[in-house]
Amino acid sequence: MKVYSSTINDWINNIHYPSRPIGLYEPIKYMLGGGGKRVRPTLLCASAEAFGLDCERVKNQALAIEMFHNFTLLHDDVMDNADIRHGVPTVHRKWNVPTAILSGDTMLTMAVQLAADTDADCKGAVLDMFNKTSIEIYEGQQYDMNFESETKVSLEEYMEMIRLKTAVLLGAASAIGGMMANAGEENVGSLYKYGEQMGLAFQLRDDYLDTFGDASKFGKAIGGDILNDKKTWLQIRANELSHYTLLNEARQLSGNDKIAFVTGRYRELNVDKECLDLISTYTNNAIGYLDRITGMKPEFREFLTNVASGAIDRQS
Repeated sequence: MKVYSSTINDWINNIHYPSRPIGLYEPIKYMLGGGGKRVRPTLLCASAEAFGLDCERVKNQALAIEMFHNFTLLHDDVMDNADIRHGVPTVHRKWNVPTAILSGDTMLTMAVQLAADTDADCKGAVLDMFNKTSIEIYEGQQYDMNFESETKVSLEEYMEMIRLKTAVLLGAASAIGGMMANAGEENVGSLYKYGEQMGLAFQLRDDYLDTFGDASKFGKAIGGDILNDKKTWLQIRANELSHYTLLNEARQLSGNDKIAFVTGRYRELNVDKECLDLISTYTNNAIGYLDRITGMKPEFREFLTNVASGAIDRQS
């Protein structure tokens, strides 16, 4: 990740914004400047350079992916009424909800403009991929909101939700880099599946860390998903194994007592280990798709393998 993060941050810091109205553009700069792993633009840049195209040639598309990702986070924070993002107040807390919505809308439009800013022959295909992925992410967010009011959600439904909400953007980022570098249809397809499978591992790791992580490394309090009765892989699997008694038992508790009880039940039911095994499976699937790719520079195969492997061990 360190190979590209400083370059990507430089690109972000040098985005030109109109000087007015400042109330529209300052929140965008604030949101983009909040940090993050820059995983998605990193995948796009690495996939392009893996086939010989300098990352400067995909700068706009990498910025488009990161701009779009942050737009979704900004609006997610509004919908979730979240207070903190990357250790600082969310946009709607620092300003207000109308400002957050309008600045988010502007980010979406800017992202599309950036994605389209190329003279490459694949411009149409890139935009098709970008727009298709955008719709899928909105679908995933709707499923996630639907799950809040549903008592029973299957693991299959949950995995499809996180595929749409999280994984497809990593798939698109990887694929667009290959498209821009003329990597070929089969290679682009394998790059997409690589990113998608890694995205599933990435989200499952988030589920795991929210319950079993180290708060000082994870960047937020542990147990938030439990306190909010959020549907996660751990919760759904534990409810299946306990014949849906866990939710009723946990509702009688609150605060640290609830976190301790649910965490203990997860361990009794072995769902913590099952989740880690599933993370490994999806990570290995991602790496397996790299093995199907032809013509990729070996050092980039190693780099992308290491990025995927990081999903298993990351603590934040």
